[in-house]
Amino acid sequence: MKFTSMFSGFWGGISKALASVFGKQSTGPSVSLVDDLPGITVDKALQLSAVWACVERIAKTIASLPLFVYDERGGGLRELSRGSSLWALLHDSPNGRMTPFEFWVAMIINLLLRGNAYARIDRSENGEAYSLHPMPADQVEVSVLDDGSVVYQYRIGSDVAILAEQNVLHLKEMGNGITGLARLDFMRATTVEAGYAQATASKLFVNGGKPSGVLMIDRVLKPDQRDAIKRNFNAMSEGGTSRLFVLEADMKYQQITLNPEQLQLLETRQFGVEEIARWFGVPAVLINHANVTTWGSGIEQIVEGFVKFTIAPTLVSFQQAIMKRVMTPAQRVRQTVEFSLDALLRSNLKDRMEIYAKATQNGIKTRNECRQLENDPPIAGGDVLTAQTNLAPISKLGQTTPASGGSNATAQIPTAQ
Repeated sequence: MKFTSMFSGFWGGISKALASVFGKQSTGPSVSLVDDLPGITVDKALQLSAVWACVERIAKTIASLPLFVYDERGGGLRELSRGSSLWALLHDSPNGRMTPFEFWVAMIINLLLRGNAYARIDRSENGEAYSLHPMPADQVEVSVLDDGSVVYQYRIGSDVAILAEQNVLHLKEMGNGITGLARLDFMRATTVEAGYAQATASKLFVNGGKPSGVLMIDRVLKPDQRDAIKRNFNAMSEGGTSRLFVLEADMKYQQITLNPEQLQLLETRQFGVEEIARWFGVPAVLINHANVTTWGSGIEQIVEGFVKFTIAPTLVSFQQAIMKRVMTPAQRVRQTVEFSLDALLRSNLKDRMEIYAKATQNGIKTRNECRQLENDPPIAGGDVLTAQTNLAPISKLGQTTPASGGSNATAQIPTAQ
């Protein structure tokens, strides 16, 4: 018991953000890692270039991906549900004033900085959603009622709207399952340090790169003498660069702050970029930090790692939230939603052509399917699966009629109609 008590005291006890409690839910840390840190608002955090770049990179990357709705046909078959109301909502227009790109950018900014993103769901008489309206996370409170149900309080000025959970699309960062942890609150020590480093650099440049100091004189001065010296040497403290100051009458100048090299200001700011990138799961090189490489030496490996470890898990969370909150039970039976990563993972032209060649020569894809991926029009006879015959079993040699001459002739495999 004594060990447990000491352990709990050291770490600050039970986390409010992860605890299972009734009433208003907490999203921030119960205790600060570093004492007496100032608060970091969204407005302040976004003035750090690394924070802005990470949020922009993730938000715009995800928002640029098409969100497709599919009709399930059974047996593993599905087709695009272009004429459905769900397609119109998720793929074409989430509401009357936003494009899908703008909607997802707004949602993801709230998610990344506040740990939660909310959108009000408007439904028709049959229960199907026809519009989604983002609600700023700072204006929404999540509460658990005594019966275990969740309600959302959305404040607009002096007005308060109470929404049931089935009428709110709630995207969450990792947390207790009810709300997500507010990343910006947990990374306060990092952002404050980066903010101080940026403020110090700005002051040094404003000061002409000159550190502050004191003039030392070996006698007591009268008030008017002090004022005269301050006026004469005021440019020294303001960073004047065009004058040569001569100290006379045994005056001495004593520097009282460290210079940039002693402060290692440049290294501190570079490390701050890496720390912030780590918080967001973005490779530092993708936010133009040139001194760091990860996941291989090529940009393709870096992008692949970024997609695999940051973008893809986020998309899974979004897809599941949409199916659970936006879609009705009847829609979930016959339809699915999925973000397409094809454009993001698209390789260079040479690699794509080699993949298409292998796919068509081994009966995996038709030529028109490959042409569609390149936005080329279909060709006559391009809907037939073909396969090379040079790897056929010995017992079957001579039994296949080539489609054209040559040792690498292909056999036609009719597709299901």
